[in-house]
Amino acid sequence: MKQGTEVENPESRFFAVLMAAAKLPGVRINREAYLRSALARHCSEEEIRRAIEETPAAAGITVELLDKVANDSIRYETAKVSALSAAAGMPGILALPATVPADLAQYVGHMLRIAQKLAYLYSWPDLFAEEGEGVDDATMGVLTLFFGVMFGTQSANAAVGKVAGMMSKQVAKKLPQKALTKGVIYPIVKKSAAYLGVQMTKQSFAKGVSKAIPVVGAVVSGGLTLATYLPMAKRLKKHLAGLPLADPSHQASEGDVMDGEVVEEHETFAPADAELHDADTAAVKLEQRRD
Repeated sequence: MKQGTEVENPESRFFAVLMAAAKLPGVRINREAYLRSALARHCSEEEIRRAIEETPAAAGITVELLDKVANDSIRYETAKVSALSAAAGMPGILALPATVPADLAQYVGHMLRIAQKLAYLYSWPDLFAEEGEGVDDATMGVLTLFFGVMFGTQSANAAVGKVAGMMSKQVAKKLPQKALTKGVIYPIVKKSAAYLGVQMTKQSFAKGVSKAIPVVGAVVSGGLTLATYLPMAKRLKKHLAGLPLADPSHQASEGDVMDGEVVEEHETFAPADAELHDADTAAVKLEQRRD
């Protein structure tokens, strides 16, 4: 995604944070290794092989089983990001310039980790094909839409459904580049990025205030992370699990990979961020009880 010269632009700010987080060690998930590990206790070797070579849906793995595996991954990532966030809250106000950017980066990094894991379980293609390579525009676009779903935006929900629909109707092993970078989905990507840039600034400020008091800041920061990350991950899981792409009964038609446009529909951009607001309120109350 092209970034503008105006650093205060919310869209550019979000893309900059996303790019930086994607380059952190351990953020990129190896699709083959993850699927093999995640499905090992539940599936036969043949099912795992086909899930890796094609998709879990093509391997006949039910959404119900994938939901169980997804919940395990969500619990693991939530515990990890909450612990790291609490640790970042320990130093106190003197360390704020260092801890706030680091906390935001690791938070976004863990959002990327769970987004990849859920995508691979629910039959999306490899998002980072080459380790060490830069993030291409299509990957940036679909990750932005995934984040939009996590934050509860209706337009991102619709856009992800359209992209999934395009892939489910074709034998597609990569993201539809044109639709995500030039088609009618692209404006939704840009609008989602701008909204997410504003939301991340608000969350970063809220966490910064909580870190001003050592120990108490750690409890509030870790609790706030837990209260926001968990519902966002579950929201993305629910949406991806409900798409035809994840359904084993769906029969993809043979043919070339479609990389074209989708029919334009005017979607409203209404955030459903009540859970995030409740989390902020809970964090403030928690801090007040410790005053």
